[in-house]
Amino acid sequence: MNWEQLLSLKRFGDTNKRLRKEQDETRVGFEVDYDRIIFSSEFRSLQDKTQVIPLSQTDFVHTRLTHSLEVSVVGRSLGRKVGQKILEKYPHLKEIHGYQINDFGAIVAAAALAHDIGNPPFGHSGEKSIGEFFKTGEGLHYKNQLTDKEYQDLCDFEGNANGFKIITQKNLRLSYATLGAFMKYPKESLPKKPSSHIADKKYGFFQSEKALFTNVANELGLLERSKSNISYSRHPLAYLVEAADDICYTIIDFEDGINLGLIEEEFALEYLSKIIRNTIIPENYYNLSSKQERIGYLRALAIGTLIDEAVAIFMEHEEAILNGTFNYALLDKSKYEAQINDIIKISIEKIYHSEEVIDKEIAGYQIINKLLGIYTKAVNNNFDGTASNYDKLVLKRLPKTIDFSSENLYDRLLAVCHYVSLLSDSKAILNFKTIEGVTF
Repeated sequence: MNWEQLLSLKRFGDTNKRLRKEQDETRVGFEVDYDRIIFSSEFRSLQDKTQVIPLSQTDFVHTRLTHSLEVSVVGRSLGRKVGQKILEKYPHLKEIHGYQINDFGAIVAAAALAHDIGNPPFGHSGEKSIGEFFKTGEGLHYKNQLTDKEYQDLCDFEGNANGFKIITQKNLRLSYATLGAFMKYPKESLPKKPSSHIADKKYGFFQSEKALFTNVANELGLLERSKSNISYSRHPLAYLVEAADDICYTIIDFEDGINLGLIEEEFALEYLSKIIRNTIIPENYYNLSSKQERIGYLRALAIGTLIDEAVAIFMEHEEAILNGTFNYALLDKSKYEAQINDIIKISIEKIYHSEEVIDKEIAGYQIINKLLGIYTKAVNNNFDGTASNYDKLVLKRLPKTIDFSSENLYDRLLAVCHYVSLLSDSKAILNFKTIEGVTF
């Protein structure tokens, strides 16, 4: 892979090549990507989607939206720092083509801003509950009417693939560079985990976006990893998007747990001090009067340290990344890996397995299962010409912006899953109550 091709400003529908040196410096195309994402309705709905703690009434607990904004900020810093080093290593990118340090930051920031845009309501349990509907629930009877890959898309409904579906909508028209950086798992749903490569951990696009993805991958010059199934190497900047997310959920979920009293403050100093031992000034920490201020101080230092660490790892392995042979997340190679794993372990024990979170997941399963059952039945009965009066009422509540009437069963089922995935936590609950007849 080469950086000039990877930094493509092309957008869907372009007939002429977009050259970096001809860009308006007051609003470069990569910055336009960020603006388009942040003004999208799908991004706005993240304000009412669970990050970890469900439907919290406190001001300091993160939603998907605040998490995405923070990941974007960290991603911008990662991108700029890497961009500076890349332009030093390949000066022709700046001297001949006009690329700037901030271009790298803008690409990573935009992709990071959108990294959770496809996640269903109720956190990761939302993805699992959609999958369970098709694996063992009412949706199981569709299996024999779908191809293996279509069925796998539904059984392992993936927020990353749903996100790619959203950000490749015609009204957004993001640059190919941002689309590439967004794609952490540039493969289709089958085969599952064909290798231990980090890019094979999950899948990144539905069968409905297969042609779009292939077009982007080829334009960017991503390396093909399989001839029999669609699978490519990662865009190098996808490693930075992943690192930004890893840094934020590791440190900030931990911070949320402490501020909520699920984790004792002493754990913060014990675990985070091992990461920030070279930057912490003890008197500054002890002079802060509130727990939130003290934890915020440790969090800021830890994030800064891990940003510098991720940049160093990226540049150390930059050639392997370009060759498609770097098989790990950046932080998997960090000297702080043990400390990071310790923090994640205690977060799993104290936060992710807390009664409040488990209750949310139980409720989420029931709500999403009910919605999928009602909507798929109404949509398919309508297609077959057997819709009941109730089905017709349900259909009137579905948005006109999504096509539920495709001739293809897979497309109809995916449209329903896509609609449910776009619901906020509160909207999903409201729809569930309406269906159950408990709103009056």
